[in-house]
Amino acid sequence: MIEWPAAELSAAPSSSAATAALTDVARMLAEREIALLTGAGLSTESGIPDYRGATGSLRRHTPMTYQDFVATEAGRQRYWARSHVGWRTITGALPNAGHRAVAALGEAGHVSGVITQNVDDLHRAAGTRDAIELHGGLDRVICLTCSATSTRLDLDERLRAANPGFQAAGTRINPDGDVELDEAAVSNFRLVACAACETGILKPDVVFFGENVPKPRVQKCYDLIDRSRGLLVLGSSLTVMSGLRFVRYAAKADKPVAIINQGETRGDEHAVVRVDLPLGPALTRLAEDFGVAV
Repeated sequence: MIEWPAAELSAAPSSSAATAALTDVARMLAEREIALLTGAGLSTESGIPDYRGATGSLRRHTPMTYQDFVATEAGRQRYWARSHVGWRTITGALPNAGHRAVAALGEAGHVSGVITQNVDDLHRAAGTRDAIELHGGLDRVICLTCSATSTRLDLDERLRAANPGFQAAGTRINPDGDVELDEAAVSNFRLVACAACETGILKPDVVFFGENVPKPRVQKCYDLIDRSRGLLVLGSSLTVMSGLRFVRYAAKADKPVAIINQGETRGDEHAVVRVDLPLGPALTRLAEDFGVAV
């Protein structure tokens, strides 16, 4: 097991301490077969806000819950109207230096696999193959009646056809791909049913708040950690159990856990090293240390 001095676990380290801690993360990656767990902090440099950072949307916005979505058509109308506008921003986002560094480190053999809590598909766009999308992806849609899946692009075209002239402008994009809209615009938005069964309710293929991650997907994450030598967390506060459980699992198995995140996390007590630096520059430096082009 890799061990680092406890002195480098300060919540807000100085620049020199953060640099020293980043060197320790490089030592960890040098041993290869390190699993990564990425969160919303990795995508903020691509213009996608997070939920719990210093400017996180939970300070202003209550996200759609699974219970609200399935309970009423009005709830679904609210979600899809707002998401119809916001998704165009999400789908237009580009991978940043952090995503590219993760892909490059993976290609070079330093990373055994990636678990992402993000639903923006930016890991794939950056070149990371087979990232486990813990919370699903906004690029897909699933029918709650027949389980048929389709692309979000296909749904976007169908919603445009059902809502000709819909020109509502959102005031703020949220991490789950929706925006703040005037209630009048929401009330006039028309929904469409599943194209496969013609009556089913369509839902983005993501795990809403209040919904459980499918057990096979969770087990796939545990299996990745089992065959890895350690776990590196990138840009996650680990506030919710869906991500924290993997940190606890790795630590219980005596696998070293390192965290790069701006601000404290719920998993800090399990980390042998924590770095408080912006992810883009930090990951770019790590890749460069191994001679990997980003």
